[in-house]
Amino acid sequence: MLKTRILTALVLLAVLLPVLFFNNFIAFAVVATAFFGAAAWEAARLFGLGAPRLFGVACCVLFGAGLLLLVPPGLIGLLFALSVLLWLIRFTPSLAIGLPALLSPANWALSLSFTVALFGCFYAIVRLFQHSPGYLLSVMALVWIADIGAYFSGKAFGKRKLAPSISPGKSWEGAIGGGIAVLALSALTIVSGASWLQDTFAVRLQARFGWAGALAILIVVVAASVVGDLFESQLKRRAAMKDSSNLLPGHGGVLDRIDALIPVLPLAALIGTWL
Repeated sequence: MLKTRILTALVLLAVLLPVLFFNNFIAFAVVATAFFGAAAWEAARLFGLGAPRLFGVACCVLFGAGLLLLVPPGLIGLLFALSVLLWLIRFTPSLAIGLPALLSPANWALSLSFTVALFGCFYAIVRLFQHSPGYLLSVMALVWIADIGAYFSGKAFGKRKLAPSISPGKSWEGAIGGGIAVLALSALTIVSGASWLQDTFAVRLQARFGWAGALAILIVVVAASVVGDLFESQLKRRAAMKDSSNLLPGHGGVLDRIDALIPVLPLAALIGTWL
């Protein structure tokens, strides 16, 4: 299993890193569209929708058409705002109240809402990439740091379960540890003064909102990443699936890799309009 995970990770890096750092938008758009289609297909399976492959292809075509037609920035900004709102009023509360039954009308409505959130996530990826590849990575790195910090903090100190009925392995101590890791490394990034770090999300936050504002937003980002992770775990538990798919051997599916990013990226893109 470990060998498979490493091999898959190396293949992904071999594809994604050149696409990012050669700064070729066409290549990036093709890869982003392919991953979006895969994520939509996986989501259709988790929600129990009929013809998930057709759903994935249809979403892929719509996403690609949006890129080609150069949707006005104002409409994209509204999509980011709508995505953030959906996470606030629909997806986060479901962690407490539960999900509707599969095949129910409420489930179809929830699947439509989640599809909108997926569009928001992937258009945010494009928007952040257009700012700069490094800027996109700086946002993603916050989620990765939170995840790594939560893992090690949870292993060392985890006692109180965060959401035992959804993801028994997660603890409050792990979530807090992940947040502390993000704040500490972001602070180091800001105070370092390194020229190559000046166009990163944390540095620009501090320059625009000051220390208190930047740290508050970073805490919200960490909380959003935790919610995204838990929401996908809830979907998988309801659908009786261990992974969203086996597209990425050793890692599960695309949604398994981006679940924590789905609420974070539209939020970061929306905040970026004020930076």
